[in-house]
Amino acid sequence: MNVEELVEQFAESVAAQTEAIMRGDARTGNKHARKYGAAVDKLLAHGNAGRDALSVLLAHERMDVRVMAAAHLLRYRTAEAKAVLEEAARGEGLIPFGAQQALKRWEEGTWALDPEPSS
Repeated sequence: MNVEELVEQFAESVAAQTEAIMRGDARTGNKHARKYGAAVDKLLAHGNAGRDALSVLLAHERMDVRVMAAAHLLRYRTAEAKAVLEEAARGEGLIPFGAQQALKRWEEGTWALDPEPSS
């Protein structure tokens, strides 16, 4: 899979997970979480090229996709990612709560979705 296909898989899997959770189907939601997790791992393995590819999702039409991409891009695209998360965090519901939690972990220094490579 090339980076564009991985980005598409990430976005589709995030959306599918959200829809499954809203239906109360945790099993299916977890399946989709594993898929987007695998996609983001492969993107991050491409280094900054993978992160750049993922960053197009910061402007995705779906808030859940924007928030999940932003959560993974906080270290690499801090200002843009924080802006996405801060906008989403002003709302109510599951996705805004996720944005609030990502921002909280970032501020606490416990965020680790894309840690700095060790030297």
